[in-house]
Amino acid sequence: MKRILVSACLFGINCNYKGKNNLNYRIFSLMDDFSLIPVCPEQLGGLPTPRPRAEIQGGKGWVPGSRVVNEFGNDMTTAFKRGAEEVLKIAKLFGVEFAILKSTSPSCGTQYVYDGTFNSILVPGVGVTAALLRENGIEVFSEDEIEYIGS
Repeated sequence: MKRILVSACLFGINCNYKGKNNLNYRIFSLMDDFSLIPVCPEQLGGLPTPRPRAEIQGGKGWVPGSRVVNEFGNDMTTAFKRGAEEVLKIAKLFGVEFAILKSTSPSCGTQYVYDGTFNSILVPGVGVTAALLRENGIEVFSEDEIEYIGS
């Protein structure tokens, strides 16, 4: 059975920055055909829950030289990179080919992320974890692209 990494918040696990979740019942429809592995890169990177919201500065998503800062201006890049690396270890350990990650997250965003100004402006780009997984050959989808898994 193929294995898929899934953002833990999509399972209803209270791990997002607000200490809440982003439950998406569509995720459960995959359980008959796939083995689903919940991960939260931000928690795996050592960040607490709840935590101050964070965004990638620069308005382009995660690219070399980017920084992730929280709403108080603290540089959180190291924790976000560490979390992405831990998720990649899990992906390799389980032979994962796909990931379903939470859209717009600074870790998990797959197509759009917030621009780093904390003004709720979305820009094309990916989060830290999504970028690392793609660099390592893992197909990454948002929760809105579930129907494309395995196609």
